[in-house]
Amino acid sequence: MKDSARHDVVILGGGLAGLCLALQLRGKFRDLDIVVLERSTHPLPHAALKVGESKVEIGAHYLAETLGLREHLDHAHIRKFGFRFFWSDARNDLEGVTELGVSSVLPTPTWQLDRGILENHLGELVRERGIRFLDNTVVRKIELNERDTDHSVSFTTDGTDGQISANWVIDASGRAGLIRRKLELDEDNGHDGNAVWFRIDDCLPIDEWCDDKAWRERCDPAERWRSTNHLCGPGYWVWLIPLGSGAHSVGIVCDAKMHPLKDMNTFERALEWLHVHQPLVAKACEARRDKLMDFKFLRGYSHGCRQVFSGNRWALTGEAGVFLDPFYSPGSDFIAIANTYICELIGLDQAGKPVAPYARLYEQLYFSFYENTLSMYRKQYSLFGDAEVMSSKVVWDYTYYWGVLCQLVFQNRLTDVALLGDLQKDLAAAAELNLEMQGFFRRWGAVSSRPNRAEMLDQQQLEWFVEMNRGLHDTLDDAAMRERLRTNVELMRNLSATMVAQAKSACPELDVGSLQSTPNDSTPLFASAA
Repeated sequence: MKDSARHDVVILGGGLAGLCLALQLRGKFRDLDIVVLERSTHPLPHAALKVGESKVEIGAHYLAETLGLREHLDHAHIRKFGFRFFWSDARNDLEGVTELGVSSVLPTPTWQLDRGILENHLGELVRERGIRFLDNTVVRKIELNERDTDHSVSFTTDGTDGQISANWVIDASGRAGLIRRKLELDEDNGHDGNAVWFRIDDCLPIDEWCDDKAWRERCDPAERWRSTNHLCGPGYWVWLIPLGSGAHSVGIVCDAKMHPLKDMNTFERALEWLHVHQPLVAKACEARRDKLMDFKFLRGYSHGCRQVFSGNRWALTGEAGVFLDPFYSPGSDFIAIANTYICELIGLDQAGKPVAPYARLYEQLYFSFYENTLSMYRKQYSLFGDAEVMSSKVVWDYTYYWGVLCQLVFQNRLTDVALLGDLQKDLAAAAELNLEMQGFFRRWGAVSSRPNRAEMLDQQQLEWFVEMNRGLHDTLDDAAMRERLRTNVELMRNLSATMVAQAKSACPELDVGSLQSTPNDSTPLFASAA
């Protein structure tokens, strides 16, 4: 079918990134003519569809508040009991290892999502709101033009060829990376990791894996299964994520050199690997072998991209552009950020204003967020088996995340050029300190004795940490926003000094570089809670 109409926006890919962008655009521009082309056929299967099931604060806020999906999230999905970590390599006793997490749910909500359920709902909403959504559609050819000439996209839907023209083309095609590959924008980011995953059509009740009554009662409610549970060891971590459909997602993520993919690239090999490294997970999966729903693997999951926004009216969002790492679940965060910038660029174009200068500026900001977050993963997987170092690193990484990037998103300041300019030195100082701390964690890990005490490090004990989470929903004016960010940067300096002092006390030979070890103010860490 030849589509002679001129469309404002065509989105290549109707997964999470593309459907969310379509809804966000419709919310901002009621009359915008939007077309979404999606390879898969709707409705999608539940559970055994895609990974990216655990949402953290930015992605959760984007879905719940920006897109107005709070009721759906509460009804069809699982309220997450935070991130939880066990240093349980080759162990059968969760009560005998270090646990990091919260004893009660933090104030800002996050969710565990069944991607099939969510994307079916998004697809229905898109069509209800007058957006043309063509599923079972394969994109055949993309022609990107410059200046005022429309772009064109050739495709096949249900065996019938078609062609459309559009002012904007947005690539949300995931790992297919249609524009990224067409324009040869791929970039090696220096982070080499592999992942395997599968779904079991049953709950994996981690709370029942231990008979110790005191251990079970550390959490209120005693529902650790609702957490994104990370079972960690040197060079890897295993995820356990419950889904609203009743299934459980299981994944192994590892440094490519420390744990070769060939050792886990089938279910049987993965199960054998788990028997060695995480025997409790292996036992639970073995008992439910008949409920295995799928098995997939991905080599070299992390990738960069040389360009994501163009003044020539094209852009990339989601994995079609960049992907960092599954640890900390940042995928939906970067979808939210990219989609917000894309909406702003399209709005400028609709208003007849120049796009190119802002495309360059927003891309610089986006890549700065990406690089700062990438530093949390690159060359860090060797630390994952160290309960002491990683517990500190997780607290640090979350302080940086909540204290800087979350503030910009929750306060709708991603495109506030004046504010970002005024805070440039503070943001640069926070980024530099984070980079120094990531190097410090590596040096600490190299000399650490790797203690793994039988205790729970309860983040609810850290009042400043809980308050930082609660404060994400504060409404701040310009002055309060500046004060909040500067206060958070100072808190990071004090936290850094506290961590350095504790590490130096345990490892006197530790090289702390230029980092300070005397805090200006107390930023307390954990008391022992064995």
